[in-house]
Amino acid sequence: MKKTHRVLKTIAALAACTVPLLGWAAWPEKPIRMVVPYAAGGGADNTARIVAQQMSAALGQQIVIDNKPGAGGVIGADNVSKAAGDGYTVLYDASAFSVNPSLRKLPFDAAKDFIPVSLVATAPQILVVPENAPYKTVAEFLDFARKNPGKLSFASAGGGTGSHLAGEALNEQAKVNLMHVPYKGGAPALTDLMGGQVSAYFGNVASTLGYVKSGKLRALAVSSARRVPGLPDTPTLAESGLPGYNVVEWNGVFLPKGTPADIVQKLGKAVQAAVNDPTVHQKLLQLGLEPAGSTPEAFSKFVRDETGRVSALVRARNIRVD
Repeated sequence: MKKTHRVLKTIAALAACTVPLLGWAAWPEKPIRMVVPYAAGGGADNTARIVAQQMSAALGQQIVIDNKPGAGGVIGADNVSKAAGDGYTVLYDASAFSVNPSLRKLPFDAAKDFIPVSLVATAPQILVVPENAPYKTVAEFLDFARKNPGKLSFASAGGGTGSHLAGEALNEQAKVNLMHVPYKGGAPALTDLMGGQVSAYFGNVASTLGYVKSGKLRALAVSSARRVPGLPDTPTLAESGLPGYNVVEWNGVFLPKGTPADIVQKLGKAVQAAVNDPTVHQKLLQLGLEPAGSTPEAFSKFVRDETGRVSALVRARNIRVD
């Protein structure tokens, strides 16, 4: 009788362990909410919708985009940080995820409250100057800056944005002091650049390439480690005398802490499959993005490296945002 009782207790214990495992294995059983902490119609939102549509087909459940813009991505990220770790709330964030910890007081711990799932894509930037500028290479540009201190400036789409940090990284590595001129978005920055009110700008491929192709702006270099397909003859900054320079914007997927590992892996594979889908891949390229897709482990390292790089740059350049 005692032996039978022990057997029944063992079976009950195993069943208790198995039920949640079976529940996770069946994930997802209902629609998934993907929080995009930026406005609808923006770059991150457009990319999220392209990828989410393909992920929905792969997972067999709809992924519903929920835009929660504000505070440079902090409001939406905070919403996800407080969500249950059950796989039904996902964060689709951008480079600001690794920038905000150095520039803002956050209501969450970016390193502890999220699980990186997969890198989606990276976005190289193009260092552009007015078409009639007297310099045609990075070397000439930097030589002019050193010989004419205080005369050159660089525009940005706002304090703490990718264009701002790319310019400050150039200042730091090249040992020059281009004056930062922040704008409320990339469009007015490009307008003033073409008008000669500012000297240079790091613009993303989607917004800038057309002006280069039409001859309204001159591309000196690209910010990524590899050349941009649309500008095969334009060197990287690393090739232009700044070895190791590699500053790109990026998009990636995160889950709240506590999410079971099997869900993290399953979602990660869905992201990778979506990014590698030929149609999605081509759509991302058309947006000026370089499709990525990565394992959770690789993306975790990427986020740590990016956060560390930005933190060091913010300290070195004493960067602040209003």
